Amino acid sequence: MTEITGKKKLPPAVERFILNWGDMGDQWGVNRSVSQIHGLLYLAEKPMTAEDVADTLGMARSNVSNSLKELLAWDLIRRVPILGDRRDHFEAETDIWEVAQRIAAGRKEREIDPAIAALRACVAEATGDPAISAVAAKRLKDMLAFTELVDRWYAQMLKVPRPRLVALIRLGEKIANLLPSGRSRSGSD
Repeated sequence: MTEITGKKKLPPAVERFILNWGDMGDQWGVNRSVSQIHGLLYLAEKPMTAEDVADTLGMARSNVSNSLKELLAWDLIRRVPILGDRRDHFEAETDIWEVAQRIAAGRKEREIDPAIAALRACVAEATGDPAISAVAAKRLKDMLAFTELVDRWYAQMLKVPRPRLVALIRLGEKIANLLPSGRSRSGSD
């Protein structure tokens, strides 16, 4: 775990959040430093320079610089001009719904879209190949159908206005009661 030993002493709750945000990011495949910097900027009251971030978190300036570039690429932070200061200042998007949407969009672009392309190629290659068993061919098609279904659901959820999306999420499993009852099936629908 990256220890926060910078010049600035952070309140315990802020330090705990930054460390836990870093751990959570690490579990999701995001560099721990990137996640910790995002956590710091998310809680920061005003924009921070890279030097401020490095000093506060006790990180190397080069690590901070690379991490900021990654956060900019994910569109989770932005540069903010400060009158009279030539240095770059950074602030995080603080609307948590917007943060979640940007992370989901980035993951879709980096993970789901390539997976769909690869699965489509596999299904196309398997079609008519006598060396592919019927079981393997069906499972490839099922995996593709599932991944495309999730992709379509994601695209539909982007169109749902936030208040309705919040209501939908709050309904949780109750939403199933609104659906017509039918025979339970395993597999794809």
